[in-house]
Amino acid sequence: MPENPSKPIRLKLLPLERYIGVDRKDPIRFYRLPVIGRLYQRRIELCLEQLEGGDSILEIGFGSGVSFPNLAEMYQHIHGLDLTADVVPIAKMFSEMGIHTQLKNGSVLELPYADNQFDAVLLISILEHLKPEDQPGAFAEIARVLKPGGQLVYGVPVERPLMVFLFRLLGTDIRTHHFSTEEDVRQTAEKAFGKGLITPLRGPLGLFGQVYQVGNFSKSA
Repeated sequence: MPENPSKPIRLKLLPLERYIGVDRKDPIRFYRLPVIGRLYQRRIELCLEQLEGGDSILEIGFGSGVSFPNLAEMYQHIHGLDLTADVVPIAKMFSEMGIHTQLKNGSVLELPYADNQFDAVLLISILEHLKPEDQPGAFAEIARVLKPGGQLVYGVPVERPLMVFLFRLLGTDIRTHHFSTEEDVRQTAEKAFGKGLITPLRGPLGLFGQVYQVGNFSKSA
């Protein structure tokens, strides 16, 4: 069984032109930008650092698969679910790198997996896109597919005026895409799993306060 790598983790980022199978809204295009690009990478690293490793993991909303090289060092079996990603070329690209994945299209609100299937479920910048009334259903599905004792790790942004401004400079209004706050997500997670660990990510040089939160929860054994 793969072992959890030593921490802290550095994201194994490929040349950006290699990522395929996603539309123009995928944030991979931001990853090499000054300041904001490093924040994008660090939020993933912070999520990866919470994972304990094991046999199988499901990443919901995997997008371009940017986390897969790191996950392959921690888990034997990588499953991925995404609403819009083109799963065939993405799986093929990573297979040619020796990273074998099982990818599907689908929604967190109706996971196409068996009960008690995964050691871990990972969601990076996904849950904020759900409306608050849909959060309980999403967490119920996540709990259903996790093994007893399994681990949920999620990351969600903490909206700040600076973040809104930076996204507008990049041509994106995040308020048209984000419907739930970090508190909506945390409170629903606690109702589904009990108390968990919340780890904050602060802005550059510690400025601007928290800009991201990572939640780490476990399913009752």
